Amino acid sequence: MDGEAPARHVPVLLDEVRALLEPWRGGVFVDGTVGLGGHARMLLEGGADRVIGIDRDAQALERSRESLAQFGDRVTLVHADYRSLDTVLAARGIQGVTGVLLDLGVSSMQLDEEGRGFSFRRDEPLDMRMDRSQGQTLAERLVDVDEAELADVIFKFGEERKSRRVARAIVEARQREPLQRTGQLAAIVRRAVGGPWQRIDPATRTFQALRIWVNGELDALDSCIARAVDALQPASEDIAGGRLAVISFHSLEDRIVKHTFRALAHRDAPRVRVLTKRPVVAGDEEETANSRARSAKLRAVERVAG
Repeated sequence: MDGEAPARHVPVLLDEVRALLEPWRGGVFVDGTVGLGGHARMLLEGGADRVIGIDRDAQALERSRESLAQFGDRVTLVHADYRSLDTVLAARGIQGVTGVLLDLGVSSMQLDEEGRGFSFRRDEPLDMRMDRSQGQTLAERLVDVDEAELADVIFKFGEERKSRRVARAIVEARQREPLQRTGQLAAIVRRAVGGPWQRIDPATRTFQALRIWVNGELDALDSCIARAVDALQPASEDIAGGRLAVISFHSLEDRIVKHTFRALAHRDAPRVRVLTKRPVVAGDEEETANSRARSAKLRAVERVAG
């Protein structure tokens, strides 16, 4: 979702998601990361009877409430984590949905909005929480995190080869003064990584890792996918199975999605049929128009009978 202001928000892989989820079949669809409502709008305009939009960012929900107001009671917006999808549906007595979409990662609004601390393009408070109503900010977490744990976080979630050097630099810096600003942290990371800049800012991988850590973005993603599959309408003789589509933006997410889909499809009693042998990616035209689409990977499955 990088680089797009809310007013110009362009959801990634829109046509590809439409083709895989088939909203013209009608029924209830779930957008587990509704964000600014771009994909939800496509589903509603494409024939979905109802969309349940879930997001843990209250500000994003307010924006989507405005942008989707024309659809009235065909839209239900819920402030929750997509990992609670099963609970959200059960509370509303909904079973057997036609489709579920999970658009993972940080949104354009979160990157572009001042004061969130997701980006080092501006100097602002180190927050990084998607849901600012709960949990510790990044600044609070950095106060006493162990150096070895921090190095592991940066290596695992950011795939930063110099993670130990970066973690050491952060710990040494916090001993001199509190770490409270994005510009402050980015400068520390750049010095620690060293060397000439390549295609990306040297702070990029560490900021990605810390954002994933603060928000627990990969926590229980595999079990969440399994619960989303449980929520889908099973196939029958006269009804096609419900479909789940997941858009990921880095290799860690995509690997979990791929392996979970594969496991669900190859058990003794398979629960899904994989619709995408390889991840669907954006074409050249979309990549040029929307920078966020360059790293997007879309995978999908269909619920089978049983």
